[in-house]
Amino acid sequence: MSSFLRAQFLCLIAFVCLGAGTACAQLFETRAAQAFMIDGETGSVLFAKDADAPVQPASLAKLMTLEMAFDAVKSGRLTLDDTFVVSENAWRTGGAPSRTSTMFAAVRSSIRLEDLIRGIAVQAANDGCIVIAEGVAGSETNFALQMTERARKIGLQKSVFVNSTGLPAEGQMTTVRELVHLARHLQQSYPDLYPLFAETDFTWNKINQRNRNPLLAMDIGAEGLAVGASEQNGFAIVGAIHQNGRRVIAALSGLASDRERAEESRKLLEWGLRSFEKTEIFAADEVVGTAQVYGGAKSGVPLKARGAVDLLLPTFNRDKLTARIVYQGPLPAPVEEGQQIGALRIWIGDTLSQEMPLYAAETVEVGELHSRAFDAVKELAIGWLR
Repeated sequence: MSSFLRAQFLCLIAFVCLGAGTACAQLFETRAAQAFMIDGETGSVLFAKDADAPVQPASLAKLMTLEMAFDAVKSGRLTLDDTFVVSENAWRTGGAPSRTSTMFAAVRSSIRLEDLIRGIAVQAANDGCIVIAEGVAGSETNFALQMTERARKIGLQKSVFVNSTGLPAEGQMTTVRELVHLARHLQQSYPDLYPLFAETDFTWNKINQRNRNPLLAMDIGAEGLAVGASEQNGFAIVGAIHQNGRRVIAALSGLASDRERAEESRKLLEWGLRSFEKTEIFAADEVVGTAQVYGGAKSGVPLKARGAVDLLLPTFNRDKLTARIVYQGPLPAPVEEGQQIGALRIWIGDTLSQEMPLYAAETVEVGELHSRAFDAVKELAIGWLR
């Protein structure tokens, strides 16, 4: 990075560590009631708006159903050639008689898992979801319990699933933040199956249907993933685009129409791609800052990250960038080299964008008696001011 930008960032950390920083306005505005977007490579948060509010997942719940199927294939418990029978319940609840999104699976027919997955990924097939649920867990209710358990294992702490389809059900909820993390998990954990979300159409039972995700028709490098709508939370989408080696993933909810959903998601995703650039702020093993030490041979210990510190910085409005080194201090000596001390937190506007752990760059031994006495007096005098 340029020496000028580096100096700016170092001053920024020093300034905010003194406790001076205030919340800033968002860099982007959307009509969505809830929205969340990250950089696909680093996981850095690029935009957040009421990201932890509970929302009805609607058809976005199918992403979790597919995660269950993908995991079963990856682990070897299932193969893509395994077949499942379409029960009358699956046919009536999610098939042609239901008048919901369906792949038109024929009752009592046998369907390969790969085709069921395609029906869900491309056509949001409710019948395909129920067929998988019943085949894997015996009943959709039991499968939904497993979905919630699996969600916890991959880091979704708030999402609760009551069925495999996202059809209206009391107690079913998620957040746009967790939907984005689920989408990133799908992309990173299942690279062979993830491209199915971008398939433009799928034919089953001699009926061809186009992919329901509007981003795929926009020629913007879209990769899917799912759309949904509920009476309570309006129109929603989970989408990702990939251009020139960069990927951004977003979820939006609370939109007024399918047209608004398409436009707002496109605008947010394209803004995420063009408005940030990856910049190395600190090289590997370079000191990021200093933490105060109590009773040590030295009054402070230098801090560094594990590896280089790469940040996604806004191309414009860099005055909206704030940073803080956070730790519980002063640290009691001794401090061991490599000990985790705290974290470097980066805000873009009022959004916590990135957080990385910081470690002691050297050992600080216990100081001599007179230095420890001085630290004790100093702590007694000013410690209450923290």
